[in-house]
Amino acid sequence: MREDAAAIGGEVVGGPDPAAIADELQFLVGALVRQVRAASPSREVTLSQVSILKRLDREGPHAVADLARLDKITHQSVAVSVAGLVDRGLVLRVPDAHDGRRKLLVITDEGKRLLTERQEAGHENLTDAIAGRLSDAERAQLTGALVLLRRLLD
Repeated sequence: MREDAAAIGGEVVGGPDPAAIADELQFLVGALVRQVRAASPSREVTLSQVSILKRLDREGPHAVADLARLDKITHQSVAVSVAGLVDRGLVLRVPDAHDGRRKLLVITDEGKRLLTERQEAGHENLTDAIAGRLSDAERAQLTGALVLLRRLLD
């Protein structure tokens, strides 16, 4: 742990310092995400490619331009990532039924399988860590913290 709890919640007028909490939360969430990713089988897929697969799985077909706009990255970067996904059979290019000039990207069953493998491996690793490292009381505290984290998303 980077700092002890007292330092993170350093008192200021009105309670613990929101900036210190935000800094620690950002650090810990990033570290947790990296740890979960490390437990997942990579199958030589980049994080950008995983992001594309997740979006296609959640939202359905998209054109390369749509993905670039939604993720606020260059068309060229998305096109390079997509080319790798297509080459590996994780994504297909299909004609847009409404505009024959456009190609839409669709996740394949193999792409869905890869996402499932990654999710299950990361979930299992995190479940094992929670079960093995935290007491019942700590798990209850973590559950309460999750409620607060969800409120930050609203």
